[in-house]
Amino acid sequence: MISLKINGLQVSVEDGATILEAAQFLGFPIPTLCYMDGLSPYGACRLCVVEIGEGPKAKLVSSCTYPVEEGLSVRTGSLRVLRARKMIIELLLASCPQSKTIQDLAAAHGVRQQRFKQEYEDCILCGRCVRMCEQQMMAGAIGFRGRGQNRSIGTPFDVRSEECRLCGGCIYVCPACQLRCTYTEPDKAVCGGCANLPPPCAEKEAFNDRMCYMDPCVACEIEKQG
Repeated sequence: MISLKINGLQVSVEDGATILEAAQFLGFPIPTLCYMDGLSPYGACRLCVVEIGEGPKAKLVSSCTYPVEEGLSVRTGSLRVLRARKMIIELLLASCPQSKTIQDLAAAHGVRQQRFKQEYEDCILCGRCVRMCEQQMMAGAIGFRGRGQNRSIGTPFDVRSEECRLCGGCIYVCPACQLRCTYTEPDKAVCGGCANLPPPCAEKEAFNDRMCYMDPCVACEIEKQG
């Protein structure tokens, strides 16, 4: 067993577990997008970032790919983490603003604007479909192509793959394909239809961290009603 601290709580978890698995087991919420149970961790979206270490040596890592270590100190809801997640969500909104999955993430994390160039793409390169096709459907009909801004997902040479059984598994797990947000202003990046409040305690200099992990948080609900 590995002993570590998560949000100040001393815990023991099995060797080989990731920070995300340990946190989820203990009930600490960490948002994910490219991660999915049953598929290998990929660490593409970086939405599951957490802060490890103390003081000036503390750093952000993706919890879905980072294994637990003896004596590790983890913070899943520090102000630095929450700000990083908001920035990531803004970037995701710039790529695929009509994804209801991403819009719901924006609402849940208090993202009210999007400051980057709008692209209106249909793919955020999370790799869910590629891993689903290879690891669950045992087909490997699609994969990543190209590099950098030319990176995309599809079949080799854009020719219909004989390995594809038209099972629809790739569409089922795609956060861009599952549901489309129905807001009526195409140029507005954040619809706000499911608006929520971010943890108010994390915005106070006295705390610089989340004070609870209840869902919903009692303090957040009281402030919302006020």
